[in-house]
Amino acid sequence: MKRIGECRREIDKIDDEILNLLNKRMEFVKEIGALKHSEKQPIYRPDREREILDRLKCQSGGFMKNGAIEAVYSEIFAVSRNIELPEKIAFLGPEGTYSHQAARSRFGAQGSYLALNSIEAVFQVLANKEAKYGVVPIENNTEGVVGITLDCLGKHEDIKIAAEIYMDIHHSFVTFAEDVQDVKVIYSHPQGYNQCRQFLDTHLLSGIEFIPAKSTSEAAKMASEDKNAAAICSYIAAKLYNVPILFSKIEDNLANRTRFVVLSDFKNAKGVKNKTSILAKTYDKPGGLLALLQIFNDAKINLTKLESRPTKGRDFKRVFYLDFEGYIDDENVQSVLNGKGKNYDIIWLGSYISED
Repeated sequence: MKRIGECRREIDKIDDEILNLLNKRMEFVKEIGALKHSEKQPIYRPDREREILDRLKCQSGGFMKNGAIEAVYSEIFAVSRNIELPEKIAFLGPEGTYSHQAARSRFGAQGSYLALNSIEAVFQVLANKEAKYGVVPIENNTEGVVGITLDCLGKHEDIKIAAEIYMDIHHSFVTFAEDVQDVKVIYSHPQGYNQCRQFLDTHLLSGIEFIPAKSTSEAAKMASEDKNAAAICSYIAAKLYNVPILFSKIEDNLANRTRFVVLSDFKNAKGVKNKTSILAKTYDKPGGLLALLQIFNDAKINLTKLESRPTKGRDFKRVFYLDFEGYIDDENVQSVLNGKGKNYDIIWLGSYISED
């Protein structure tokens, strides 16, 4: 049986080989980046990244399961994009929010990030070409759609959905106190606090003083400055302010998920499994929505989401947000979007790899 020292020496040799191969990979990455720049192609290619992941997952075996492969290669992709051409990523801030965590999961630790105070600000920064990508929430499986994101997509027609990110939303209980009995005050955003009532009751913390914070990230910062305080916040916020995690996943609803979208100014190439998003405004006559849905049915297009939004005019008219399977250039999709005699107006929001 090998001793620990022998095993470690073998691991060191393998790590040296891995690093050497990664450097060779990055040489080709840099060359591809130069070609993309000369041909004015987008650096971010979700379809290509998905193709690589799917190929590698088919070869998975031993300890490297699908989740591990995706975690390792997501960071490799992020480093590669930064080598091809460093780009700025705007997100709904502050740092340590779930939007920040979603952005980091896609663009990695080396990305250049810009935290903004509103979803509208993210769209405006993209419109002004002050950032290449934006990451904002678009819906939550318990709270529903984020209306302002849909409204901004309708206003900024040059900004498209380039990708989607599904992320489980977990709250952590973080503190420098060694025992919950030592906690004298709890900081959190009111929504985060209310989503963890069962945990608070179970651990006799409901009677502890609660001080609302503007965000769970701010709560983590406040807890980092008080040894007898705790915060309910995200994992990334706890790490950002170096506050130990005493309990993880304390939310009442462990199935809580949020869908984020990556925004940019380019049209994706077609991938293996595509989703398209649009805004549709039907004409003001009886059966307008029914006629729209019938056209999708006739084209054999599977709708995956339909959401009504007010146009915010004095006439109380509505616009409809739709997700459906397919790519913008597919023949049946084009027949719906540009069909003769259509009784609706369409804003195309993007076609991208479906992650659900």
